[in-house]
Amino acid sequence: MHEHCPHCGLKFEIEPGYFYAAMYVSYAFSVAEVVTLGLATGLLTKSESPWVYVLVLLAAILIFAPFNLRYSRLVLLHYLSPKIIYNPSYQDALKKD
Repeated sequence: MHEHCPHCGLKFEIEPGYFYAAMYVSYAFSVAEVVTLGLATGLLTKSESPWVYVLVLLAAILIFAPFNLRYSRLVLLHYLSPKIIYNPSYQDALKKD
C-alpha cells in the first residue's frame, strides 16, 4: 500500500503502529471465511475426513491473505477511525517540502 495518497498526499498511517489494529479486522475476516468454507465443505462433500477440511481451509487462508491485508486496512481507515477530512492546504504544504 502507498504511504501517502497519490491524489491528495494524505498520509495513511495516522500514527506509528496505527495499522496493528488492522490485524484484528483481518482476524475477523479470516474467521468468517473459515467458518463459511468449513460449513460449505461439510455440506458439499459430506466428508468425515479431517484432512479434507484442513486442505480446503489452509488453501483458503493462503489465497485470501492478500485480500485480508489490504481490505482490513481499508475497513480500519474508513469505518473504525475518526473522520478524516481533506484539506487542500495540506497538499500545498506537501508540494513546498
